[in-house]
Amino acid sequence: MNEREQVINALQPALPELSASEIASKIERPKDSNNGDYAFPTFFLAKTLHKAPQMIAQDLIAKIDQTGFEKVVVAGPYINFFLDKQVVGENILKTILADPDNYGSQNIGKLANVAIDLSSPNIAKPMGMGHLRSTVIGNAIANILAKVGYNPIRINHLGDWGTQFGKLMAAYKMWGNEEEVKNDPINTLQKYYVKINTEADTHPEYNDLGREWFKKLENGDKEAYRLWKWFRNESLKRFMKIYRLLDIDFDSYNGEAFYNDKMAEIDQLLQDKHLLHESKGAQIVDLDKYNLNPALIKKSDGSSLYITRDLSAALFRKRMYGFAQALYVVGAEQRNHFDQLKAVLSEMGFTWSKQIHYIPFGLMSLNGKKMSTRKGNIVQLEDVLNDSIKLARQQIAEKNPDLANADEVAQQVGVGAVIFHDLKNERTNSIDFKLADVVKFEGETGPYVQYAHARAESILRKAGQPTFNDEMHLTLSGDEAWGILTRLGQYSEVIERAAKEYDPSLIGKYALALAKDFNQYYAHTRILVDDDEKLARLALVKAVSEVLKSALALLGVKAPDEM
Repeated sequence: MNEREQVINALQPALPELSASEIASKIERPKDSNNGDYAFPTFFLAKTLHKAPQMIAQDLIAKIDQTGFEKVVVAGPYINFFLDKQVVGENILKTILADPDNYGSQNIGKLANVAIDLSSPNIAKPMGMGHLRSTVIGNAIANILAKVGYNPIRINHLGDWGTQFGKLMAAYKMWGNEEEVKNDPINTLQKYYVKINTEADTHPEYNDLGREWFKKLENGDKEAYRLWKWFRNESLKRFMKIYRLLDIDFDSYNGEAFYNDKMAEIDQLLQDKHLLHESKGAQIVDLDKYNLNPALIKKSDGSSLYITRDLSAALFRKRMYGFAQALYVVGAEQRNHFDQLKAVLSEMGFTWSKQIHYIPFGLMSLNGKKMSTRKGNIVQLEDVLNDSIKLARQQIAEKNPDLANADEVAQQVGVGAVIFHDLKNERTNSIDFKLADVVKFEGETGPYVQYAHARAESILRKAGQPTFNDEMHLTLSGDEAWGILTRLGQYSEVIERAAKEYDPSLIGKYALALAKDFNQYYAHTRILVDDDEKLARLALVKAVSEVLKSALALLGVKAPDEM
């Protein structure tokens, strides 16, 4: 039983009309520790009990069994619970150390499948910094959902279809050089793509040429298909290099092209439901009742659009995975598209459209500047990761020149710094990336958290890697130790909230707070001094190390033992 459950159990006999979950939803954590560890407000009971909240609190406290608490007191309309620090602290330490890998794990999901659409870069273009957000946010959400008992299915819905590939083919046919593409596929294809988009401003016929080539591709033209397959294979080779750096795997790489032969069913279903209407030669679904613009299903030339392929993908994934949830981790500017997607699925009679959740995130700028693939203003993610690794390597050389596996640690720190910088921010916020600030070992950075973990491991090595068992007395005194124990005890709650809100930043902020608590404790406490609390202090260090490692892992960040 955790501390929150202890409070719920104490309140239940006094509130028989409320369920445990209703009581749990009202319990708060006071911002000031002088007001206790947990608080229960009574405002919401005033209407039904016809009493002032202060009087309700006084009545309730007389019915509460205070066994196991240091004290339970009334403070105005609140009932404040003060935990028994010695008992609770020892219980937290022993729970973590008994099974550190599963500390914070829950079974909320009951192994239900959750399909997560993430990363999804466009082929024939370099992965820019803009692709980082979907990739690392989606991966972290997958990790967090797995921690609370779901089975996440990571889907990399590659952008490998659409008019842009027609434009690229047109550009290659006009200006392309096969040898040049073979020598440097991604950057060369990107150069062609930027050129045709730039010149289309004065040569609008280039846009028509692009549409013609895409129509050829959809109709199975051999040359169009050859070029498409070549561009796709070269892109995947480059993408895989980046995914290996980020240490992210996917369960599916089925992109838009995979659904090319599955769209006829969607078209037929829409017709059977009499949902398709003609508008200026195009086929639309009217979504007035959802206060949305019409969904354009098929262009006047008969070619498909994103939404046509996304409808096919949603139906395929429901059949394939039987998902309990389907998440789309996509930029905030795509909200209208996903509102339309859900609305069309609902119109088609698919009640499971309610299981689809759009997970938006804000824009990323680099040193204050916006990025655009279309106009060639792009900073490649691979370059940023490599630069971050180099910067980490330089700092490690200054701090720990004798580190045996310095290159491996530099990669863990450099890549981790980039990931953590993104995930410590609330995903809906736009963020600005400045490499020098991201890789600092001090401040609110990934390396700061990694260094706190490495420091804890260093202390344990100096202590001879002590072992702990359930028979040991691990009681600690002092407010700083209790502050850390309280933070450790909150880990499960933070994970549950992060899963519910699809918000990895809650884990990032938690890791920063725990690292800061630990560093303050280290600065003020002689951990290795021989006295009655030495073993308990080392148990605390071990618990902090394990939970920091776990929190970083949820974000997709490694925790080196030495830095």
